[in-house]
Amino acid sequence: MKWMKFPKRYLIVILTFVSTCVCYIERVGFSIAYTVAADAAGINQSSKGTILSTFYYGYACSQVPGGWAAQKIGGRKVLLLSFVLWSSTCFLVPLDPNRVTILVVARLLVGVAQGFIFPSIHTVLAQWVPPHERSRSVSLTTSGMYLGAAMGMLVLPSLVKFRGPQSVFLAEAALGVMWSFLWFKYATDPPRSEHQKATAATFGESMLPTKASQKIKVENGPTTVRTSKIPWKRILVSGPVWAIVVNNFTFHYALYVLMNWLPTYFELGLQLSLQEMGFAKMMPYFNMFIFSNIGGVLADHLITKRIMSVTKTRKFLNTVGFIVSSLALMALPIFRTSGGAVFCSSVALGFLALGRAGFAVNHMDIAPKYAGIVMGVSNTAGTLAGIIGVDMTGQLLEAAEAEYSDLSSPESWRAVFFIPGSLCVFSSFIFLLFSTGERIFD
Repeated sequence: MKWMKFPKRYLIVILTFVSTCVCYIERVGFSIAYTVAADAAGINQSSKGTILSTFYYGYACSQVPGGWAAQKIGGRKVLLLSFVLWSSTCFLVPLDPNRVTILVVARLLVGVAQGFIFPSIHTVLAQWVPPHERSRSVSLTTSGMYLGAAMGMLVLPSLVKFRGPQSVFLAEAALGVMWSFLWFKYATDPPRSEHQKATAATFGESMLPTKASQKIKVENGPTTVRTSKIPWKRILVSGPVWAIVVNNFTFHYALYVLMNWLPTYFELGLQLSLQEMGFAKMMPYFNMFIFSNIGGVLADHLITKRIMSVTKTRKFLNTVGFIVSSLALMALPIFRTSGGAVFCSSVALGFLALGRAGFAVNHMDIAPKYAGIVMGVSNTAGTLAGIIGVDMTGQLLEAAEAEYSDLSSPESWRAVFFIPGSLCVFSSFIFLLFSTGERIFD
């Protein structure tokens, strides 16, 4: 009976949280397993950067189509299909650094499949979660990314050591299949009985996919026609949308560079072994998990208690998060000990996650009905940041290795961390100038 009284929207949020956790276990797992396999095969840093960035090409291609599919077909169905596709690819593909073509195709496929995930999640959450719960719901869901990254950093190096790099692929595929079963069994669309209340509150059945033109009956009123035509032009020229896009780009530039190259920084920059670092290596991502949820709860508190307007809340948290993160990123190469590097990277990633309570929830503020579409547009920019940042970092390190003979000096890594730090400052000013918390798309 207690389970029956548990609100269904909470179960949906928990399942989406687990989905992002599993996805980021996969992403961190590939970078760890591939780095070990590539180093053993003598692959250079530039080539490693190319393979690590391949995922993001596929990911970029499917962001906007993912938002469109979630809008037309339904986020619940698209999310399930995505998990089945990438889990199958992980299970079937061998991890051999010398078989470059197979790896490139596999990472492209995984990228395309996972590109549907976040637009679908935002569509599902817009349907299920009322406005006053959105900050903490989105923050909890996205914090799964960081918990997944933390768990991956903690567990997967040991799995690679004792079972080999290929075992990571199999473990990730198994996790994907288990989540798919849970989603298939428990996830549903919002019940029709909530329709009238949901329409007024901009969530629920009113946010479900519809045909091009569909008649609906309004209580005590005439039958009206609802159209689901997407206002593409207004979305693409909107200042508040571009404020989200710019900040999404910066957030993911910093996140993907650290996610893909932090293991290399620890091992080659600081001469540390990931296996011997123990729990310390997971702290940056665990800090993101904590601060993401702090940001969500704090944002909802400021809004519901009317301490700040939605607009001021989003701008405040976004600015604090990005400015503090920029300082930590620029200071990171100065610290030459394990503790100092872990502290700086933890502060940088933690406050980036706090900033997500600003820009990352803003999709639902300005366009609740088209949250998946706007998320797809902004996440395309975030994915381009992964392509540019991860690949360019490999080239920067290749050049630094040629100049300094190895990667153990702070100078080798200064540009790597200065670039995302500078982008954080620039993006925070853009968000201050152009963002809003008001609904601008009906």
